[in-house]
Amino acid sequence: MIEEITSLSHPGVEVFSTLTEAQLRNKIESEKGIFIAESPKVIHVALDAGLEPLALLCERKHINGDASSIIGRCEKVYQPTPDHPTLPVYTGERDLLAQLTGYTLTRGVLCAMRRPRELSVEEVCLNARRVVVIDGVVDTTNIGAIFRSAAALGIDGVLLTPNSCDPFNRRAVRVSMGSVFLVPWTWLRDESREIKDDGFSLLKQLGFRTVAMALSNDSISLSDPILKQEQRLAIVMGTEGDGLPEDVIRSCDYIVRIPMAHGVDSLNVAAASAVAFWELRKEA
Repeated sequence: MIEEITSLSHPGVEVFSTLTEAQLRNKIESEKGIFIAESPKVIHVALDAGLEPLALLCERKHINGDASSIIGRCEKVYQPTPDHPTLPVYTGERDLLAQLTGYTLTRGVLCAMRRPRELSVEEVCLNARRVVVIDGVVDTTNIGAIFRSAAALGIDGVLLTPNSCDPFNRRAVRVSMGSVFLVPWTWLRDESREIKDDGFSLLKQLGFRTVAMALSNDSISLSDPILKQEQRLAIVMGTEGDGLPEDVIRSCDYIVRIPMAHGVDSLNVAAASAVAFWELRKEA
């Protein structure tokens, strides 16, 4: 059902405007959480992954243009509610929608979608040979880029400490180009909201050897043949500035560095992850 927005207080559009990322995520009842997918390409990837659309927001000119195929697909899988028996499609002029959302829409369309069921660590790691553990990475662009590299370069699953950015953050989803829907992921939890020995113990119980990506005098090169011989590897990536905590580094089976040239000491975590994923991929 097409609904013309004439004011910033139009009923139903708060999901696209006033709700914070934390409110959308709904930590208490994650199965009722919502996330926002932006741009037709990303929304198509989400729909291909079986995610449930709740509402659309798009510029009027895109209803019969870029958004037309999205609207059609969403209408086919939309689950009716008493308040909205048909898919709500909110529309209006570009300037009004920019005031509503706080930014100019990318290709003029947003989709509010139901967060999928949260997986367990065991489910993410089932049959996986290469996973990445993201420890304390809070930059949305880096999270999106890591997921995009993970999907492209053969990483089977992603585990994040709860002090990392939510992969379903709107910007992270957009930067990943929808790759957050392609690789299974979940949170590696403990009471202190950091990776501790219990997290690594679980990975080791599941048959993984752990690789800390860190600058250390006792590290080995990323190209060391011993790494590719490992059947199951968990690649641990740290924060953008400080890297991995020392106790996390010492808990890992390997400490690994990427050889640098021209006096450069390190790479951005997103760039480093792509290099590590490619080099440590498990060939068929």
